[in-house]
Amino acid sequence: MLRDITGPSLAHVAAGVEQEAALRGRLSLVCATHGDTEREDDLVQLMREQHVAAVLPVGGAVQDEAYFQRMAEYVRALDAAGSRLVLVGRPSLPGDLPVTVVDYDNRGGAFQAADHLLVQGHRRILFLGGDPQLSTASRRREGFLHALRAHGVEYAEELDIPGPYTRVSGYQRTRDALKRGDFTGIVAGTDMVALGALAALRDQGLDVPGDVSLVGFDDVPFAADLSPWLTSVRVPYEDLGRTAVRLALERGERITSDDHVVLSTQLVIRQSVRRLKAG
Repeated sequence: MLRDITGPSLAHVAAGVEQEAALRGRLSLVCATHGDTEREDDLVQLMREQHVAAVLPVGGAVQDEAYFQRMAEYVRALDAAGSRLVLVGRPSLPGDLPVTVVDYDNRGGAFQAADHLLVQGHRRILFLGGDPQLSTASRRREGFLHALRAHGVEYAEELDIPGPYTRVSGYQRTRDALKRGDFTGIVAGTDMVALGALAALRDQGLDVPGDVSLVGFDDVPFAADLSPWLTSVRVPYEDLGRTAVRLALERGERITSDDHVVLSTQLVIRQSVRRLKAG
């Protein structure tokens, strides 16, 4: 279950699910919730009635009490039907519940992105994060702030601008930030946000990386086709999908009992960051 099946990153998770399921002789069904919790409830109920092997909600979530209660209800209902809830790209649930979690290192990835700019001499870095209520976005912000502290760089509130993970938002936030203050580097919460930031910089006659350096997050395929080639944090999205299916099915076959796996992220250095001269 994806919020949006057209997103370039989550679509790769779905591809991984489909590939692994096919290898194991299983069929997979991909559904979009569009952020509608009632639709999500209905889909889980439908899949429980169909006695599916596993249900995989994919992507960040608002971690409030209502969310945890809803997930706990899913876990119990699916477990009673012999199925398994596998949270993909989401943190674990509190308590001792029969749930599998396949997550990736958002915090570490964002740390790598900011650290790379800081090592290159950048001190004024614009952070185009996501919705702070979402688990993925909050962890990426934590990684960014950790990098600032590690380098002894003072936090600048005016450079910490949350917003949707869209190209339009990346464009608008970068354009607005250029009016308010100076910065030499940008950490974008996703590659789509980075794409919008790149367009805004060019519209203002600024060069990347000559005037402003830029780092994305996701490393979706088009990152290597931009000009300049985009430095980005690679997330193993297809591996997330494949691992989720493997753990769900192998648990039923009593091959493994892994319940919580965190996949690593990796900074891929290309052409969109330049080193600042000392002084």
